[in-house]
Amino acid sequence: MLVLLLLWPCYNLVLAIFTWWRPRPAAISDHNGNSVPFWIVVPALNEERVVAATVRAALALEEPRTPVRVLVVDDGSDDRTPEVLATIDDPRLYVLRREPPNARKGKGEALNAAYTFIRDTARREGIFDRLIVGVIDGDGRGVSGMLGEVASYFADPAVGGVQSRVRIHNRDRLLAFLQDLEFSCIANASQILRDSVGSAELGGNGQFVRLRSLATLGDAPWSSCLVEDLELGLRMHLAGHRIRYASKATITQQGLVDVSRMVRQRARWAQGNLQCLRYVPKLIGTPTVSSLALLEFLYYLLAPWLIAPVSLLVLGLAALTAAGLATGYDFDGFVATGPSGPLSIAIWLAALIFPGVVWGLVHRIQNADEPLGRTLLVGLAYPGFLVIGIAATWRALGRHLTGRNSWAKTERLVEEDDKDVGNEGNAVSCAESSVT
Repeated sequence: MLVLLLLWPCYNLVLAIFTWWRPRPAAISDHNGNSVPFWIVVPALNEERVVAATVRAALALEEPRTPVRVLVVDDGSDDRTPEVLATIDDPRLYVLRREPPNARKGKGEALNAAYTFIRDTARREGIFDRLIVGVIDGDGRGVSGMLGEVASYFADPAVGGVQSRVRIHNRDRLLAFLQDLEFSCIANASQILRDSVGSAELGGNGQFVRLRSLATLGDAPWSSCLVEDLELGLRMHLAGHRIRYASKATITQQGLVDVSRMVRQRARWAQGNLQCLRYVPKLIGTPTVSSLALLEFLYYLLAPWLIAPVSLLVLGLAALTAAGLATGYDFDGFVATGPSGPLSIAIWLAALIFPGVVWGLVHRIQNADEPLGRTLLVGLAYPGFLVIGIAATWRALGRHLTGRNSWAKTERLVEEDDKDVGNEGNAVSCAESSVT
């Protein structure tokens, strides 16, 4: 039992080592000195609290070799999102307004509408083969210089998609800081590992895809899956498009500060993984996926099914240990009692706490933007964060087995830089009928 228990901290320690590995672009180029144009899509449904700062941050990403245009897909917002967008004075901003009954059919449908508009525009302008489409959520803030880093990966013609690193910008709250620990350290190390074996994934925020790669997936590259970003990445891998992870290109987003909302969000993610299990036979049978990449895909997709029984096993082992210490019965040697009982408890606690402490140290060393005491405190709270994930997984299993696939949009928080939305502007408005 103790051997199995120690596998968890050992896995986290090995994974943490990958944090110091830096994915690099291939030393080839097909740009021939040309600029790499970007269209950044911002799907927006009732995003009045954050959309102004998001759009301005996206427009500010432009560099001499990476010209930027921003397309906000207003998916039938009934708050002040249209009015806020109208105040942004920049000809590079386009707003695609979707009206019922076409609106509010999911993020995938909104992104497909954006794809159609961008594809047709790029063909008219003769930049179809060079164009990169990025997706930044309503709360996303790209870091200066990230597009140059992303473009360097697309210099390899085999690369169809690039995922940037994600951080949390409201980490002054404990729950949000735990998400920053998760994204900037644990997910970062996982993606670096995946990049090395060829199984890097696309995330909803900060994903970039070559337009001509999207075109190979049909007129609707994104689906109605609850994790449309993960499914898009799987389809691209199956089609032979390589996906890379750019660990230096960073995008920040707003973390959740309410436990109930986090459970709902993580349940949607876990349920989306369950929906993507249908791709397992195709992944096994395709020559474009290596054996190592296949193992990583299987681990990631099967995790929601594994977490549930493993959590029951751990709970049962903990109950047996407690019962053994209370009664002195060792259950035929299965648990430690007597003098070795305190040692058993110490090992349990060490195995539970050690991974969070490791990631707290990694956060401090890698990011160097939070005091050591605070990163260690957050690391100690990490086991509680895992409990939230386990609860979300059980919720996802229940919803999946009962056929419930609907989900509620995560509500944003008001941020300081969103309170002043500026003066009346001249964003280009696109009626949806013009892109169908």
